[in-house]
Amino acid sequence: MAWKELTPEEERVMVFGGTEPPFSGEYTDHFEPGVYACRRCGAYLFRSEHKFHSGCGWPAFDDEITGAVSRRPDPDGRRTEIICASCGAHLGHVFEGEGFTVKNLRHCVNSLSLSFVPAEEVSHCERIVLGGGCFWCTEAVFRRVPGVRSVTPGYAGGALPQPTYREVCQGDTGHAEVVLVEFDPTVISLRRILEVFFGCHDPTAFDRQGNDVGSQYRSVILYTCEEQGRRVGDFMREVAARYPRPLATEVRKLDAFYPAEDYHREYYERNPNAQYCRMVIAPKLEKLKELLR
Repeated sequence: MAWKELTPEEERVMVFGGTEPPFSGEYTDHFEPGVYACRRCGAYLFRSEHKFHSGCGWPAFDDEITGAVSRRPDPDGRRTEIICASCGAHLGHVFEGEGFTVKNLRHCVNSLSLSFVPAEEVSHCERIVLGGGCFWCTEAVFRRVPGVRSVTPGYAGGALPQPTYREVCQGDTGHAEVVLVEFDPTVISLRRILEVFFGCHDPTAFDRQGNDVGSQYRSVILYTCEEQGRRVGDFMREVAARYPRPLATEVRKLDAFYPAEDYHREYYERNPNAQYCRMVIAPKLEKLKELLR
């Protein structure tokens, strides 16, 4: 999805951090079931069950879709600004401790920063293919991420059709060990998926992860549509500054995904006491707990 061309008033709010007059927005008293998305880039931000009536004159939400909203100090030096994590558009401000709801949180958002997607039109599944070393590790990590609906280990990135594990292990098929992650964007954002992915492997390692060496263990993101590819690219440019070495992560569009043999599926669950699981996978799961806090 390309960014929407903004009207002058939308630009004043979303680009330059303006505020619409209170009680003037179309979503102030809007309570239909569905999802509220960023008006500029279309990323899902808030579910309708997050919304409540605060009487403040702007739409209010006491929660957000995981990873969809970022916070930063407001230029006024007093408030906390909230922006779309996907495109950086200004949304409004967040306040804590007011007691409006049990969660004690109020995202005060401009209607001009939002667009509404009715429940019957909401896309409940997004797919992306990720490779970060042995797929036993990557599968075990993403099976524990809230909002992820399924994780399938497999092979992708090469030219050999219907590859087998033995063939891929030779390191000359061009395929990487990957997982196909299906997630609900109304529960967790693509950005949060990528944050977990980068947090649980070394994206600066070339053709290896730990003692697993070879091109089949390379860091790779295979996006499933051009709009998703744009969001991945934006994230990659941002995250690169966090690392002292260049990123080795390959990014391109998915050509084909080949599911792995059945005995690779849920490997950690079936072999928790295996040495590889205890020495390699278990520490990644501990790291995941920190990332999800």
